Amino acid sequence: MEKAMLRKSVIGRMGQLTTSQHAGMSTAILENLLADPDFQKAETIGVTVSRWPEIDTIPLIEACWRLKKRVAAPKCFAKDRTMDFRLFDHLDQLEVVYMNLQEPIEAQTEAIGPANIDLLIVPGVVFTESGYRIGFGGGYYDRYLSGFSGKTRSLAFDFQVTDDLPIESHDIPVDGIITEQRTIDSKAVRT
Repeated sequence: MEKAMLRKSVIGRMGQLTTSQHAGMSTAILENLLADPDFQKAETIGVTVSRWPEIDTIPLIEACWRLKKRVAAPKCFAKDRTMDFRLFDHLDQLEVVYMNLQEPIEAQTEAIGPANIDLLIVPGVVFTESGYRIGFGGGYYDRYLSGFSGKTRSLAFDFQVTDDLPIESHDIPVDGIITEQRTIDSKAVRT
């Protein structure tokens, strides 16, 4: 199945979850992430502010702040499809931009380079256990990951993990995938 069809199918399935199913599964995913040793060691976390029907990242962001971790979210630049991560310490430092996405307000936040992010939470729609992913189609994370050398994780509902995806030469896999049912060490699966 081609990427566009896979993306549409899985987003449709995500959207069929009830509010309580979505919340329960998101909470279980967060608990599994909090137990991850790389998360526990990380001082600075990069994470996208999610929107429905993605896994809710607001509780993750708030948990990071409670744990005294720094949080950075991406500011996207549509012209060249790049992004910079910016540190923020309050949800009021976010603004709604195109496609109803929330991004840091530049005047109220500080840019942070890729070398200063210990763990990057990479969004996606469909994943293989080996860490390859189909994103939302903009290519922003593919570009960012090409210059990122830190640890990576993706958060996914277990049904978002599939056996096979079309992989292209520019695709960069994540180190691990955390679902409500399991934590997948994608690096180990690839070896």
